[in-house]
Amino acid sequence: MQMIPFDKRDGHIWVDGFFKKWNESTVHILNHGLHYGSCVFEGIRIYNGKIFKLDEHIERLFRSAELLDLKIPYDIGEVKAVTSTITEKQKVKNGYIRPVAWRGSEKMAISALDASTHLAIAAWSWPSYFSPEKILGGIRLTTSKWVRPSPNSAPTDSKAAGLYMICSLSKHEAEKDGFDDALMLDYRGFIAEATGANIFFIKNKKLYTPIPDCFLNGITRQTVIDIAKKLNIEVEEDHYKLNFLEDCDEVFLTGTAVEITPVNSIDNLIFNVGETTKLLINEFNKKVNS
Repeated sequence: MQMIPFDKRDGHIWVDGFFKKWNESTVHILNHGLHYGSCVFEGIRIYNGKIFKLDEHIERLFRSAELLDLKIPYDIGEVKAVTSTITEKQKVKNGYIRPVAWRGSEKMAISALDASTHLAIAAWSWPSYFSPEKILGGIRLTTSKWVRPSPNSAPTDSKAAGLYMICSLSKHEAEKDGFDDALMLDYRGFIAEATGANIFFIKNKKLYTPIPDCFLNGITRQTVIDIAKKLNIEVEEDHYKLNFLEDCDEVFLTGTAVEITPVNSIDNLIFNVGETTKLLINEFNKKVNS
């Protein structure tokens, strides 16, 4: 089924304090966020009409904005409240929410500290990122030539729009070569994450995951670690080179969009969609639907 383009949909989007018709929710072409990357966003899931980890996501949005010198002209409580309101207005039971903050059009220059900050929140129905068949069988990754930047070369603690350009390039290249996604290394050559999701490995039923010191410590990632510990699954966070993958039993991704998605291969290495991954998926599904 063909997806309706995002600028052709019905309903409303909350923009700068007002509910605007979906197809009228536009910005000027000369806005700073588009030209200079002064834009941050969040991705939030809705399960059975309930917003998952709303507090954590909106608080992270504000932290990201602060790192980019964006001053959101609302307080956190107001943004949480309107996020709930837009999901109700859009009648979204199971779907996705996208809050986005960007610098306005007052200045077309690198320095624009005194320009306005805008905020919009959209919500829409959205199924799983990958099909049930794909999730059941696992996805295929290849290693990207692009690497995650160092914390002193980019605001890596923020969910900033500009940081995702190398992710798009990595995923495009992977898809051209017949893969589903790409594995990205960091600036030191350690395994970092996929293009929009954190990564976990399983060896002998022990869980391993890279330390998020130059990429986001995902909210789904934190949830999965909490679930694993409650199940008495040992969890190790460390730095891993690519050869660490050679004797892994299972691999999976975590993120708001992908939720928990098994990986069946990375380049020439093959992995099982095993019992530990299935257990974590089952427990995660229980949590988000409870």
